[in-house]
Amino acid sequence: MFQSPASQPLDLQPLTSTISLPYRLTPGKAAGSFLAELASQRIVGTRCGKCGRVEVPAQDVCRCGDDELELVVVPAQGRLTSFTQTPSYTLGLIRLDGTDCDLLHRLVGDADWQVGQRVAATWADSPKGDVMDLPGFRPAQGEANDKDKDDGEASGKPVRLVESRPAIDTVPKTLTLEYRHARGPYYGRLFDEMQSSGRIMGIRCPSCQSTLLPPREVCDNCFVKTGTWVDIADTGVLQAFSIIHLKFVGQTREPPYVYAEIMLDGASTKIIHVLDGLDMKTASKWLKPGVRVKAVWKAELKGSLSDISHFELIDAHG
Repeated sequence: MFQSPASQPLDLQPLTSTISLPYRLTPGKAAGSFLAELASQRIVGTRCGKCGRVEVPAQDVCRCGDDELELVVVPAQGRLTSFTQTPSYTLGLIRLDGTDCDLLHRLVGDADWQVGQRVAATWADSPKGDVMDLPGFRPAQGEANDKDKDDGEASGKPVRLVESRPAIDTVPKTLTLEYRHARGPYYGRLFDEMQSSGRIMGIRCPSCQSTLLPPREVCDNCFVKTGTWVDIADTGVLQAFSIIHLKFVGQTREPPYVYAEIMLDGASTKIIHVLDGLDMKTASKWLKPGVRVKAVWKAELKGSLSDISHFELIDAHG
């Protein structure tokens, strides 16, 4: 038996993890055309046949509600109407010549930015089919401080897009989330013991005498504060299982494999882990709940449930 978590030091390193979720964004016809034409160093907007409003990026529906819009190429320069600076970059609102709305994009270079100054587009050397084919806007040559011209004197007008590229229908993206989990005294003690001693520890409820794994502060059944620590064996009984054949995002191994619920000897609650070392062609015919399993530990322990590489059958059947 061991002392309760209340008397344990809390000097524990947090768990770090990353969730990376790839997906494909569907931009739609208008935005897809806007993205595609950036590779040709053209900024594409839409002109409404009802109210005449020119918007950029290209839109599927005008603000007036009309959807009869034509694609137009707008000038790649205009005036800076507003900007904000961040530690990483500067963002600006740019009113491109002949348009009726502002385009939000990056401002590139170390210019002394001023509202009203003329800016011009910069282009990527190697287009990739996304918005960064237009990396941003720089001060326009010879007009960086020209604030005296009004909008009517702006150079260039939107012209109809005649020869167009096929619209980009999907854009690959990845959502990455970085996490730092506080272990706390219960999971911290469990993972600490796994890393330093290669042993598994649960915690006992003083009321029902259940041994909880993973350990937690309150018993699931009695709702009372748990008490003493207990050693748990790394052998146990298979309770349930699934044979995984399909691939999905986040898998740590190639299918097919067995995902199993295991009741370790000395524990009152199940853990979920991988069952390996099987002939997957015949496993579904003879594998069943009740068979005995044991843990296979990794050579290098880092303090997590994955320190156990997998479980294998004590009496294998091929």
